Amino acid sequence: MTAQSDSTWLTQEAFDRLKEEHEWLSSTRRQEITKEIQEAREDGDLKENAGYHAAREEQGRIEARITELERMLKTAVVAEAPKANGKVVLGTVVTAKIGPREQKFLFASPELESQTELRVFSPESPIGQAIDGLKVGAATSYAAPNGSTINVEVLDVETFRS
Repeated sequence: MTAQSDSTWLTQEAFDRLKEEHEWLSSTRRQEITKEIQEAREDGDLKENAGYHAAREEQGRIEARITELERMLKTAVVAEAPKANGKVVLGTVVTAKIGPREQKFLFASPELESQTELRVFSPESPIGQAIDGLKVGAATSYAAPNGSTINVEVLDVETFRS
């Protein structure tokens, strides 16, 4: 499975959870916030109505999350994690020496963070771009956001289990 910038790899569990969140936000929560705005509006002058402004801000956050979820669900590629074959691919758990420290992380889209205790690195991140496709034992380096060069060695690649 290769990383594609226009798709989001998700396990079935993650897809179902995001779909459930979308349904709740699009129906129940959207109705609740509309009611809160209406009630706050009835409290009088909108210029100094903190409840109204707070509800409108919350409505904006809800609508933004709905849009984000719609994008993720529309572009989702639902599949089991790829079998570990000693190569870093989307959906694998990687143990690597990053600089002086050994770290274990999930190489996947950020949407999977809620399914694991592991740190998640996406293929779009600097380290993700550097290690994508590397085999166990391979070493490379990448430029960190602060401009420093960081050495990375892939020590192990495992199948992800949510």
